[in-house]
Amino acid sequence: MSDALTLTGRALRLSRRNVDAVITSLMLPVMLMLIFVYFFGGAIETGTAYVTYVVPGVLLLCAGFGASTTAVTVSEDMKGGIIDRFRSLDIGGLPILTGHAAASTARNLVSTALVLGVAFAIGFRPSASPAGWLAAAGILLAFVIAVSWLSAAIGLLAKTPEAAGGFTFFMMFLPYPSSAFVPIETMPDWLHGFAEHQPVTSVIESLRGLLLGRPVGDSPWIALLWCAGLLAVGLVGASSLFRWRTR
Repeated sequence: MSDALTLTGRALRLSRRNVDAVITSLMLPVMLMLIFVYFFGGAIETGTAYVTYVVPGVLLLCAGFGASTTAVTVSEDMKGGIIDRFRSLDIGGLPILTGHAAASTARNLVSTALVLGVAFAIGFRPSASPAGWLAAAGILLAFVIAVSWLSAAIGLLAKTPEAAGGFTFFMMFLPYPSSAFVPIETMPDWLHGFAEHQPVTSVIESLRGLLLGRPVGDSPWIALLWCAGLLAVGLVGASSLFRWRTR
């Protein structure tokens, strides 16, 4: 635990020194939200104010951007030789990867708070109860942690930081074929199956229902199962890849 906390502080300091990446991860989701609300929102019928509809999807974009930074920093550590120095100090792989994942979660909490602040300023008006807010925060945190560990595994799998940065494009794309920005029924029929059953949709529908005080059915449980599955893949994959890369 002591090693993990120390390495979390190191990862946060690395983020603070990489100003360009921090600004991009903070501002890009906000800019996308403003573009969708003010450029496209008037042409999209969702049954509610578009800013209220789109905010859950933007929150998941924040998680994707933060996760891509984690993949890059893990890959840079592997390429730069710092991992060998840590191993000579008898620091195992789990504290190293936990530090990166915890720093990713902290960065995502900051970007989420920024997006919510801007959303409230432009008209986002949720009607969630305190229990609804708590449940929504728990589901979002579970998704952020799962994606952070998955991105750590991607960073170990990639041979270069540039290749790890390609994870950004995947995480940016995944919310689009979902209910993040438009209702699924407006999409082509052949896309409905994927859009309805991918992990992002269940998380978004859970957040949207909880924040707006609407019935959510079994969406939260499906979302948590997806998060648990992604976390398991990330943990097992990262641990296995770390041992393989450091043999």
